[in-house]
Amino acid sequence: MGHQSNTVQSIILFPIHLLVWLYSILSFLPWYYITGAGQRNTLAKRVKARSKSGHAEGPYRSVDHFDTLAKVDCPGKDTLDKLFDFAVERFGEAPCLGTREVLSQENEIQRSGKVFQKLILGDYKWLSYNQVDSLVSQFGRGLAALGQKPKNTVAIFCETRAEWMITAQTCFRHNFPLVTFYATLGEDAIAFGLNETGVSHLVTSVELLESKLKNVLPQIPKLKHIIYVDKKKVTTEDYPAGLQIHSMQAVQDLGALPEMGQELVKPQPSDLAVIMYTSGSTGRPKGVMIVHSNLIAGMTGQCERIPGLGPNDIYIAYLPLAHVLEMTAEISCVTYGCRIGYSSPHTLSDQSSKIKRGSKGDATVLQPTLMAAVPEILDRINKNVMSKVQEMSYVQRMLFNLGYQYKLKQIRQGYDAPLCNTLLFKKVRSILGGRVRLMLSGGAPLSPATQRFMNVCFCCPVGQGYGLTETCGAGTISEVADNSTGRVGAPLICCEIRLRDWAEGGYTSKDEPNPRGEILVGGPNVTMGYFKYESKEEDFFVDESGQRWFCTGDVGEVYPDGCLQIVDRKKDLVKLQAGEYVSLGKVESALKNSSLIDNICVYANSDQNYVISFVVPNQKRLMEMAKRRGLAAPWEELCTHPDMEKEVLGEIKQVAANIKLQRFEIPAKVHLSPEPWTPETGLVTDAFKLKRKELKNHYLHHIERMYGGK
Repeated sequence: MGHQSNTVQSIILFPIHLLVWLYSILSFLPWYYITGAGQRNTLAKRVKARSKSGHAEGPYRSVDHFDTLAKVDCPGKDTLDKLFDFAVERFGEAPCLGTREVLSQENEIQRSGKVFQKLILGDYKWLSYNQVDSLVSQFGRGLAALGQKPKNTVAIFCETRAEWMITAQTCFRHNFPLVTFYATLGEDAIAFGLNETGVSHLVTSVELLESKLKNVLPQIPKLKHIIYVDKKKVTTEDYPAGLQIHSMQAVQDLGALPEMGQELVKPQPSDLAVIMYTSGSTGRPKGVMIVHSNLIAGMTGQCERIPGLGPNDIYIAYLPLAHVLEMTAEISCVTYGCRIGYSSPHTLSDQSSKIKRGSKGDATVLQPTLMAAVPEILDRINKNVMSKVQEMSYVQRMLFNLGYQYKLKQIRQGYDAPLCNTLLFKKVRSILGGRVRLMLSGGAPLSPATQRFMNVCFCCPVGQGYGLTETCGAGTISEVADNSTGRVGAPLICCEIRLRDWAEGGYTSKDEPNPRGEILVGGPNVTMGYFKYESKEEDFFVDESGQRWFCTGDVGEVYPDGCLQIVDRKKDLVKLQAGEYVSLGKVESALKNSSLIDNICVYANSDQNYVISFVVPNQKRLMEMAKRRGLAAPWEELCTHPDMEKEVLGEIKQVAANIKLQRFEIPAKVHLSPEPWTPETGLVTDAFKLKRKELKNHYLHHIERMYGGK
């Protein structure tokens, strides 16, 4: 995620007497009444969920839907095809899905010799609801003409784009269960998933077909048809005999023929809608079986927490659609008449890696009102903007910091600072188009510092959510009025949450001041298990009332107002040689607050008495540190220099001391990685969660070095 180089510096420079006058106005104006803070504070302080049993372990339910769990949002619309049909009826000619035209592209050679592809993009071109409806019908009939049968799977292995959503809606309407794969999954994982699900029809892009699929196609004998979504042409040479390759347009044209009319076999709520393959953060990916009623219930809970969702909203879509957070967000937007503009992490802002200098990124052109994000992206925005603040003149920096601290104080009290928003943060806000009214962060815990930064500089609430693929992404979402940080909100109206004691980790419902334990999620949004895997009691179980539960492996703490905080993860707990337990995720989350650390993985061996770490350092900060020490060397050499390792280790120890980590939790040694960890490297998932097994294998030599004392 890039940033605009002159954004923050271009803040108006005020004379000192004007600064004093402005501060006086800010201090005494009755913002409490002007901004409606009183009503928000009342909502923020209310009890949002309580225990149905009266016991500390729960189950906890939202007070807004306490007696029953919600299953449907729109009465009678109990399958995904009915939701889409309902949206088409209401919003017909309104814009639905938007894509920017590629006007030109060129290669730009960097000083390092690397070649980056740069794009100049035009305006968004929109498909209306009626147009999407026609494409969905034609594509479905075309797939049927190619032999696709109801209740037989169709796979999609593709980047986030309009054609992905058109394919999904096609499958929902024609009762073809959709098998989804992350575009960053490796060849072996893709071949495994396609063979496991017995897919005969696959939708993909030319790039993924040629770069990943082509090599493993001989290993997938049941695959008969590949449909590519691009407008390009594909030469069919060198592909296995018997495999047919079509463009999406050709299949739609086939389905548009009059003789291809076909009676629909509509899905039932209990029919399989999606087999969603996980990103494989703990090994081989597993396919989560999701029926229509699961997704309908999950989205019912999610949409209830987004006030005012409707046709005036524009959603910017750039996260992987194979992730349940993005898929449910987009289906919900379509249901409520929101426009969806497609983007990517490489074209999101004016300074993103694929945007040609001087041209506009997607957010600037689209000006979205709604945005989903993962903490990694928000952390990057935070560090980039604050690094620019450090480059300002003294007076500019003083003005920015004064306004920042003032607004921070106001937000903590539940208020706002409209003058600061207009005079100080308008330019920063423009990085994401200037109109974002709500952000939702999920996939991993968001640090309180980053959440507050987004609140202050982007002038909008940042809601945290908690959910898993196994719960359709639904679990909890913080309310817009909730001004706390570090928590993920109360249970959604579609589900309830229980805490199960975990004695080994030291978490019980009798803990003070708040009950803690492993989080169990129950309700109609809990999925049907893993494809071709027998459900284990430690994953899914059904209680005496017939309700399904999923055991998350995450450890939570429930506050008196019913809100949840994630405090640990069972799989991240390692017992050291001397018997101390170290929560790797907890230590990583704490140390990532350092501006010197872009990413960190903490590692521990049970036969050792200390932990070690791998760090992706912030290049700018580390280069400045090297310069002060008189070290001049290429970036890769700096990262392997013993003096720089000592400097970073010193910073880690200082941050750890400030946040009061235990001695045994503080990494004793560090290795610096010159390359960032991205989904493309295979070291993190598409949601930027660490792949610990892959990281261990990647850095095995350095683990031996740091534990061997060499």
